[in-house]
Amino acid sequence: MPEKAVDDVMEAAVGAHFSGLRLEALRLSSPSAPSSPSSARASSAAGPAVHSNGAVYANGTAAAAAVAELASPSAVQQPFVIGVSGGTASGKTTVCDMIIQQLHDHRVVLVNQDSFYRGLTAEESAHAQDYNFDHPDAFDTEQLLECMGQLKRAQPVNVPIYDFKKHRRCSESFRKVNASDVIILEGILVFHDQRVRNLMDMKIFVDTDADIRLARRIRRDTVERGRDINSVLDQYGRFVKPAFDDFVLPSKKYADVIIPRGGDNHVAVDLIVQHIHTKLGQHDLCKIYPNVHVVQSTFQIRGMHTLIRDRDITTPDFVFYSERLIRLVVEHGLGYLPFTEKQVITPTGSVYMGVDFCKKLCGVSIVRSGESMENALRACCKGIKIGKILIHRVGDNGQQLIYHKLPMDIAERHVLLLDPVLGTGNSANQAIDLLIRKGVPEDRIIFLNLISAPEGIQCVCKRFPLLKIVTSEIDSGLNEEFRVIPGLGEYGDRYFGTDN
Repeated sequence: MPEKAVDDVMEAAVGAHFSGLRLEALRLSSPSAPSSPSSARASSAAGPAVHSNGAVYANGTAAAAAVAELASPSAVQQPFVIGVSGGTASGKTTVCDMIIQQLHDHRVVLVNQDSFYRGLTAEESAHAQDYNFDHPDAFDTEQLLECMGQLKRAQPVNVPIYDFKKHRRCSESFRKVNASDVIILEGILVFHDQRVRNLMDMKIFVDTDADIRLARRIRRDTVERGRDINSVLDQYGRFVKPAFDDFVLPSKKYADVIIPRGGDNHVAVDLIVQHIHTKLGQHDLCKIYPNVHVVQSTFQIRGMHTLIRDRDITTPDFVFYSERLIRLVVEHGLGYLPFTEKQVITPTGSVYMGVDFCKKLCGVSIVRSGESMENALRACCKGIKIGKILIHRVGDNGQQLIYHKLPMDIAERHVLLLDPVLGTGNSANQAIDLLIRKGVPEDRIIFLNLISAPEGIQCVCKRFPLLKIVTSEIDSGLNEEFRVIPGLGEYGDRYFGTDN
């Protein structure tokens, strides 16, 4: 792949981090979208919602059912929807812009409720000053629900454009909104209708002093919407203020977060963004299996995944970007090792209170793909001992012979188990079982992968619940040949150049 093409892919890689889950026992056929929002809800409601109530099941049966529910054909990874409400000119748009700026590593779209105003008839337009634009009936809520439903299903939509001077929609103009990681729905009455509220994962109410809001409203309507100050004040007294008291203020009780002073409250916005980052970085499987950890996605990580998943990439580029990703996974996995506090003296004579790395550590690669991760481990851990496990399938009866060469004192060490692809989990279970038989405690094993299939995660975590799994992405599942989809292909062949 030419260097310019590589750079273009890195820059343009904005695909969704998680590609959704689909399980049918241990097989995955081509996914199909639900025919309607109601069918999607019905399908997702059919299974037990174990993952949402925080319960822990000892036998793993309910957890397996929850995984199957998450992996049903209708259970694609949905965007995170934020509703932002508040009085007129309270600073809602400012808050939305601040959130968008801080979520720079995610695709974010802003949908304004104002875009869904109903167009006035000729008779209503002639008396526009007597029309209440702040009443719930002024909005086409049905079309809003339709557009939001499509966005939640990761489908692009055409959002109408409203002309505030002519009080009607631009009949031939639309704003195309593509599927995104985060959808922000902003408007004075987005909390009024329960159906709209039910679409939201987080509800924010921007609370600003009434005098400040009035001053902002006058400035906005006179400058941006071509109205004179008398009409603005008349509209505010007749419609805006009563509607705020009757509809907007009562909806404040539905908010999860209330932001006083609007966009001036940087502390509140920072806390909200931190919470969103946490939610975006947590895959649904991580809620069922708390020892599964996914490296937080960025455009750089997505770009590297785009490159190594491309079947036309050259072997040198595949190796280069794979090793970059592997090093990120290794560094992330090292963060789950124990540490001790350590005090040192800096060159300035100052005292620095830090930590000391875990000394008893070794790596174990599952031959041969796992050997591709050894260089990154050595680069992070100077002089680390690395053992090897070879798992060989004999015939068609599924029996396996295991060859291994491990450090003599491995039972006293924390083990980083290396294998870039977690598929069915069968080979991983064989390797983990061998380590445990050699005396390594289960909770001292950290399994590092580049990509993981949900079936493999379930297989390993169900049998070894104390083991930690660290991966950079969770893929859709396995196909009929038990290959990870969308996957990387035969990783070892691609890395070592033996795929030709």
